[in-house]
Amino acid sequence: MIKSATLKDIATALGLSPSTVSRALRDGYEISVETKQKVNDYAKKINYNCNLVALSLKNRRSYSIGVVLCEVSNNFFSQTINGIESIAYEKGYNVIISQSHDSYEREVMNVNHLANRSVDGLLISMAAETADFSHITDLHEKGLPIVFFDRIIDEIETHKVTSNNFQGSFQATEALIKAGKTRIAHLANSPQLSITKERLSGYKAALEKYNIEFNPAYVKHCHHGGRLQHEIEDVVKAFLQMEEKPDAVFVASDRLSVCFLTAIKNFNIDPGEIGIAGFSNSDVIELMQPSFSYVRQSAFEMGQVATQMLIQLIESKHPVTEFEKRVFDTEIFLNKANVLNGPQIIR
Repeated sequence: MIKSATLKDIATALGLSPSTVSRALRDGYEISVETKQKVNDYAKKINYNCNLVALSLKNRRSYSIGVVLCEVSNNFFSQTINGIESIAYEKGYNVIISQSHDSYEREVMNVNHLANRSVDGLLISMAAETADFSHITDLHEKGLPIVFFDRIIDEIETHKVTSNNFQGSFQATEALIKAGKTRIAHLANSPQLSITKERLSGYKAALEKYNIEFNPAYVKHCHHGGRLQHEIEDVVKAFLQMEEKPDAVFVASDRLSVCFLTAIKNFNIDPGEIGIAGFSNSDVIELMQPSFSYVRQSAFEMGQVATQMLIQLIESKHPVTEFEKRVFDTEIFLNKANVLNGPQIIR
């Protein structure tokens, strides 16, 4: 039987200590780029396979990252997961994904389950129904590394990654205004979410810029984030019953956009009667009917950066006291049916 190479073998061959080789293979921040490259090149040359089980027992780490998000079927989140995995696996971590489906109870259950499985850290995007953050605060105070992405909270001081939601909602609302719409409604997510507040602010700013009076009756919140289709249909019904019906709707999330299109069909609304702009990362959005202008987020890149931040917290040898909030710009894709000047992209 051919004996497998060990860390000590690599260390002896390269004239390094076993601990240096171990940290280099784990991309430790204290090891130089040149040393990491030398160690990794040699490890590949001899087909060295790191024994993660033995390494986790030795270091009391699981080399796994927990991810808590709304739902995998959401195009934005599926693309974010791809970004998360691209970094995690490269750094030697496994990824455990759980879905809250925008339910507070399920989020609490998932967070606690992942913590009990001894994950090294958590990436969290808040559920629409969550207003009490104590289940996360408790774990953070106990020292579990946590990074928030997309739907973030101010109550916990840590790294955060999100989109320029103000910018995206401003551009989406402005596109409808430039198409001649003046009674623009806003289908918003749960009011306590960070993205909801930011997107509402962008919507209001666009109205103000073009001297259109803000009408609170045109803003409808979906407290369950679109998890319940009847919630969206109740909103559409309310719009239809208004004396001055909206002539356009800015929809504030990927799932709400799809649910809103479904509701329009259920009510047999003529797509030509209403302008639509919304957030969506769907790769087949151009095939949807009715078509609409949409804001696209840098989901993959957000997942990558959030994971890099989390691993930095996990592997830091000293307490981290300075934290970063990364905000990614959005893109808006203007549909020719909703704009006067034809299709275009604004970055």
